[in-house]
Amino acid sequence: MLKAVILIGGPQKGTRFRPLSFEVPKPLFPVAGVPMIQHHIEACAQVAGMQEILLIGFYQPDEPLTRFLEAAQQEFNLTIRYLQEFAPLGTGGGLYHFRDQILAGGPEAFFVLNADVCSDFPLSTMLEVHRHQPHPFLLLGTTANRTQSLNYGCIVENPQTHEVLHYVEKPSTFVSDIINCGIYLFSPEALKPLRDVFQRNQQDGQLEDSSGLWPGAGTIRLEQDVFSALAGQGQIYVHLTDGIWSQIKSAGSALYASRLYLSQYQLTHPERLAKHTPGGPRIRGNVYIHPTAKVAPSAVLGPNVSIGEGVTMGEGVRLRESIVLHGATLQEHTCVLHSIVGWGSTVGRWARVEGTPNDPNPNDPRAHMDSESLFKDGKLLPAITILGCRVRIPAEVLILNSIVLPHKELSRSFTNQIIL
Repeated sequence: MLKAVILIGGPQKGTRFRPLSFEVPKPLFPVAGVPMIQHHIEACAQVAGMQEILLIGFYQPDEPLTRFLEAAQQEFNLTIRYLQEFAPLGTGGGLYHFRDQILAGGPEAFFVLNADVCSDFPLSTMLEVHRHQPHPFLLLGTTANRTQSLNYGCIVENPQTHEVLHYVEKPSTFVSDIINCGIYLFSPEALKPLRDVFQRNQQDGQLEDSSGLWPGAGTIRLEQDVFSALAGQGQIYVHLTDGIWSQIKSAGSALYASRLYLSQYQLTHPERLAKHTPGGPRIRGNVYIHPTAKVAPSAVLGPNVSIGEGVTMGEGVRLRESIVLHGATLQEHTCVLHSIVGWGSTVGRWARVEGTPNDPNPNDPRAHMDSESLFKDGKLLPAITILGCRVRIPAEVLILNSIVLPHKELSRSFTNQIIL
């Protein structure tokens, strides 16, 4: 019997994802037509012997999250539960706090997945590796170039045995080109080192706080407190993947992840990709169109386009490298490139909404998305354009490299601006 834990974080995280995370918790943001964590759940559901999936985070169990969990339980015929932390506990604190729930029923092992990664999730392969050579911790790793590796957890492995000899989270100098993917397979004894960290934190806290009620004892950082400490002791091993992988930290990286998942649909979910039909819109490359969307036959869509529920698109619309969310309207002859159009937003006729992609270097197979900063030297860097929820763009204007916060009604063109 197996279980899976998906770490979904909380509202104090995901600030780089604004204004999109104002309307919906970041883990439920649609990437390639389905909520971000549905990709994780689909991958877990395909592993033989999977009994239960637990979501751990600090979000309030509000209506969208509850509705998503109920729908997912029915679709995958699996127990899927949300366990809410009493305070943000870090990447390992939630695992320790809910250890009894995780170990209930005696699973032979459990997967741990970060919600903000996009991957083809080679979970069955990881399980085979673990069963062939059981160890408390198995990490999924991939390669990055020397410069970008500094933005991730870096792993030094023994090339023969794949034991992790050294682990450094976001080093200041080059350590290794193998990086941590944020996808793990733990055996039940992996929770013992978490207990040791918790007890050590408690002792440290009591030294600082004589009341003994130090709240930070439950906060455990899996990477720094556990992986770095246990590396080289024969407990942590790494499995390298050459499949797709990317972090989803910002809106720009969500657009890139959408492209990766849409290309993956060719193999995993061909039924989700729009086909070119007589009398339908022209499809170029990989495009997802929700069944309830109304798209005019003269529209040209793709590549890398995802169109949400209840979207309306007029004649002559051109859409490329973009996500259009639930209930948005693109009027006749609008052009939307490298952008995210928010829920219920309207783009007027002959308007152009365009952003600048921040994709990895296509000539470097080991390049990943940079976790881009919005500003440099006090100036807004060119990036994808984001329209928040219920934004109205008038006819015949240009919105370029800009972020428009929710409920704004614009009257003119904007370039390189954040419209508050």
